[in-house]
Amino acid sequence: MTSIAFINPNSTTEMTESCVRAGVHCLSSGIKLIGFTNRNGPPSIQGAADGELAVPGLLSLIEANQQLDGFIIGCFDNTGLEEARRLTDKPVMGIGQAAYHMACLTSKRFTVLTTLDVSVPVIKENIDELGFSMWCDDVLASDVPVLELEFQPEIAVPKVRNAIKKIKKRFPETAIVLGCAGMTIIKSELFDQLQSVQLIDPVTSAVRLMCAAVKEG
Repeated sequence: MTSIAFINPNSTTEMTESCVRAGVHCLSSGIKLIGFTNRNGPPSIQGAADGELAVPGLLSLIEANQQLDGFIIGCFDNTGLEEARRLTDKPVMGIGQAAYHMACLTSKRFTVLTTLDVSVPVIKENIDELGFSMWCDDVLASDVPVLELEFQPEIAVPKVRNAIKKIKKRFPETAIVLGCAGMTIIKSELFDQLQSVQLIDPVTSAVRLMCAAVKEG
């Protein structure tokens, strides 16, 4: 059976489990999704400094699992993406990278809604380097810490919902890219409350695109 790794660069196992639960519903027939947690990483990745701390453990997990058929990096910042691609000839994809591709395939414009302000510069740089700037209306923060999405969704959901409403007033035609792996946990609740808004889930986008990539390989 073809196997894809979902590697959470942070050390919070609950986030890994939540993302894998969301991802398995998007798998193509004959493909398995296996979750890995970087136990040497920070509890969450919020900004460039956290990302740098996460890279060594992330790369070690890829090196130790070269028998797998593809690797998804489960941080919206695409943490360690270029370094990871140099370690293997298997497909490697960041969930942020996947979300931008999915947004451009399914909508004309997109806006990224991430967690905290500290994450915005990293995401803007990634969008520019990957060539998606011409489709991106903006990158904005919801002021929701990453772990609040996992452990206090009752607090996180109203904040994210209100931020989305503000974005749609400013950019009525934009799709909303959920700019954190943790937002996949609250996507269904957001969708129930914002049914007219196109929401791009980075985790499910990555799983769908990786399934296509490993089949092509």
